[in-house]
Amino acid sequence: MSVASKLAAGTPALLLILVGLAWWVAPEFVTAQFGMTLQRGAGLSTQIGDLASFFITLGVCILIALVSGERVWLYPSIMLLAFAIGGRFIAWLFHGAALTASVIVVEFVLIGLLLFMLKNLQKKQA
Repeated sequence: MSVASKLAAGTPALLLILVGLAWWVAPEFVTAQFGMTLQRGAGLSTQIGDLASFFITLGVCILIALVSGERVWLYPSIMLLAFAIGGRFIAWLFHGAALTASVIVVEFVLIGLLLFMLKNLQKKQA
């Protein structure tokens, strides 16, 4: 994989990690960016803990794949994004949530980037 391709994949990975860290240090800011309301009590704990872990895991798995060259690290990120898209459609179809098409498009683009990486990272020899 070329240096340019690695930079193209590494930049979103770092941004995802930054969003996750922002959940820990500035949840008020992140909720405003996402059009969300900051919860209280157990909801706040779930919101910060789960959303931070989602974004940090996405980014870290991508970076591990880039650094190690092991394609298997891309699968967790692909699955997290795919399940998030599915969850957005379920929320829209069955629970009255807004259809966040722009977010879904970004997630599909990220999946496309990860599939490109999956194809272009060399398989590790056993």
